[in-house]
Amino acid sequence: MNMPKIFNMVPGIVLTILLVVSCGGSSSNAGQAVLDAISARTSIRAYQDRPVGADTVELLLRAAMSAPSARNRQPWAFIVVDDKDMLRQLADSLPYAQSAAAAPMAVVVCGVLTESQGATNAGWWVQDAAAASENLLLAAHAVGLGAVWTGVYSYEDRVRAVRNVLGLPRHVVPLNVIPIGYPAENPAPKQKWDPAKVRRNGWAE
Repeated sequence: MNMPKIFNMVPGIVLTILLVVSCGGSSSNAGQAVLDAISARTSIRAYQDRPVGADTVELLLRAAMSAPSARNRQPWAFIVVDDKDMLRQLADSLPYAQSAAAAPMAVVVCGVLTESQGATNAGWWVQDAAAASENLLLAAHAVGLGAVWTGVYSYEDRVRAVRNVLGLPRHVVPLNVIPIGYPAENPAPKQKWDPAKVRRNGWAE
């Protein structure tokens, strides 16, 4: 399948199709492909010296924008950073984003406060942008890229640092910085299943 043709599909199924294509399966394997990608995804902080193509970047962003959003307000914005100096500034300004200095690119996922107005709770931009971030991380893994979520919001000093580097207006708030590239490491995914964290029909057992 010619990958750019995926962009013409219904946005809500872009991520599922992407996962099936990357796993070499058919539509009948879609559910398992999604579950496999969720289980196998892990944070990658070391990258090869290899650029990420523009078509691949668009594919990641389309997957991100397929995320659920309160009242479908979609109060998000995505800043693609591939300028080496800016990547270095972000790495130097944030305590957990040092990997950005060696990454070919990063995506800064932001909330646009003016777009969030009208929802039952204007603060839902955080949930919406977080859902978009997770879609982006899964899509990156599905196409053989590595990525890591590095937190910005709600630490005022980190928000201010990203604002200064990228020149963000006051109504745009960075949620995170996600360095992305072809992996130069292969860590095993963490096993996080813990039945002790599951309760039924309330808190009391």
